Amino acid sequence: MPSRTGPKMDGSGCRVRLKAHYSGDILITSLDAAMTFDELCEEVREMCSLRQGHPLTLKWVDNEGDPCTVSSQMELEEAFRLACQRRDEGLIIHVFPSIPEQPGMPCPGEDKSIYRRGARRWRKLYRANGHLFQAKRFNRRAYCGQCSERIWGLARQGYRCINCKLLVHKRCHVLVPLTCKRHMDSVMPSQEPAVDDKDDVDLPSEDTDGIAYISSTRKHDNIKDDSEDLKPVIDGMDGIKISQGLGLQDFDLIRVIGRGSYAKVLLVRLKKNDQMYAMKVVKKDLVHDDEDIDWVQTEKHVFEQASSNPFLVGLHSCFQTTSRLFLVIEYVNGGDLMFHMQRQRKLPEEHARFYAAEICIALNFLHERGIIYRDLKLDNVLLDADGHIKLTDYGMCKEGLGPGDTTSTFCGTPNYIAPEILRGEEYGFSVDWWALGVLMFEMMAGRSPFDIITDNPDMNTEDYLFQVILEKPIRIPRFLSVKASHVLKGFLNKDPKERLGCRPQTGFSDIKSHAFFRSIDWDLLEKKQALPPFQPQITDEYGLDNFDTQFTSEPVQLTPDDEDVIKRIDQSEFEGFEYINPLLLSTEESV
Repeated sequence: MPSRTGPKMDGSGCRVRLKAHYSGDILITSLDAAMTFDELCEEVREMCSLRQGHPLTLKWVDNEGDPCTVSSQMELEEAFRLACQRRDEGLIIHVFPSIPEQPGMPCPGEDKSIYRRGARRWRKLYRANGHLFQAKRFNRRAYCGQCSERIWGLARQGYRCINCKLLVHKRCHVLVPLTCKRHMDSVMPSQEPAVDDKDDVDLPSEDTDGIAYISSTRKHDNIKDDSEDLKPVIDGMDGIKISQGLGLQDFDLIRVIGRGSYAKVLLVRLKKNDQMYAMKVVKKDLVHDDEDIDWVQTEKHVFEQASSNPFLVGLHSCFQTTSRLFLVIEYVNGGDLMFHMQRQRKLPEEHARFYAAEICIALNFLHERGIIYRDLKLDNVLLDADGHIKLTDYGMCKEGLGPGDTTSTFCGTPNYIAPEILRGEEYGFSVDWWALGVLMFEMMAGRSPFDIITDNPDMNTEDYLFQVILEKPIRIPRFLSVKASHVLKGFLNKDPKERLGCRPQTGFSDIKSHAFFRSIDWDLLEKKQALPPFQPQITDEYGLDNFDTQFTSEPVQLTPDDEDVIKRIDQSEFEGFEYINPLLLSTEESV
């Protein structure tokens, strides 16, 4: 192969990470940069399960996000050269199982919107030795088919082959020596892990999590078994027992206090001690695929960890029925910042400083645990009865990030999305500090930094908003103080490397020492001993005056179950969802 300038590409060193978008999937593998164009085409056909010689069009995405057809050895070499320069991103291609009718024409089924990062949700599959591995979370004890060690941890702990169901650690998937057999009936003896004789072990089948040994017991998890004192869950009128533990019959349903695209939130009272909670209700039939199930599990895991922080809404318990998932969480009755901003238009700098400082503590708590929040907005900042904030709604969170780790999912509320997400770059905790800057601007200026006031319909689109976020300079209102102006410019820096809070090791210290926050006693604040500048009015025992009447006026009822819908739900996907917070449980027992 002819020599190239730039990184060494004679086949002796450079390998290129390939992300091939095809039919709703992202197929990820590693290629030798010395590969020929014909070899690439055959590799792609095999990855996409296309027959040998099937017509194929490959388009790679350049640094500007534009598609470029790869149809010759020269074009492939140029694509590989640029991919080797941006090793983190690799080579992104879109695969079309056809050719254009005429040169320069789009392929059948090609839509330009697919080239915009985040325009679609793609399933990621990692290819190794013929296996197509998907990142999965395992609800039961699982062991790696390569090294035989237990697969554990938060978020998606391991990979499962979608064809043969083999389970492996993420670190082990490239080491698997066996080629994929689409219907493996048994596991090699060498894969059997060391198991305590007292454990009951289930051998895998097509219906289990995959090919590995999975224990169905939890006797080593040191969780108190309270099943004798608790009642089974009853779903509506049907009386179908699903969970051993708390259930609907243990709560009085009082009022609807919120609603989203996936969930309804109810104000409820726990009968045994009259404690008030919020209950988030998710219909299982709305949780369609692995990504939907994953966000539910992620939200639950973050709720569990949040229980130990005073500025995050914590979890009381979880249970399920055949048709629904229930998360019982802290009830925060002072309303959200959106509710209060609609009434006050803008806040004094003193108020914004106090709320922003408590939000900083909450975000730093999540970041220290490898969690990006990704959904900071006025609606998700609640005030308690004393006036302290609590963040809620963890469905957008990303777990499992270590120092320097990044992710690439396009998500968030449009007005709060950071420029690096819009540019299609890998990103980390920086996006939360950008969103805090937007929120602080809204609190102090009474409007968004990206307000578009125009009669031109072309300028009232989401794409135009994204263009404004990326390109337009942010103008700080002159009535704000110098310190407020400076902190907003710090958080709203379009370069995440220069953004306030984003320096490695010193990011949070940089925020705390900023002149805008100089009057904050951070030690008192973390202990909730600092006096809030505003106390919400609670005029009744529930504090419903602080919630939108469009929710509180709704009837408090769950729609009857549809048996046909329930039959289509794979209940095994929700195994292990039940949970009771041991700290809250011990508190309740002492009441």
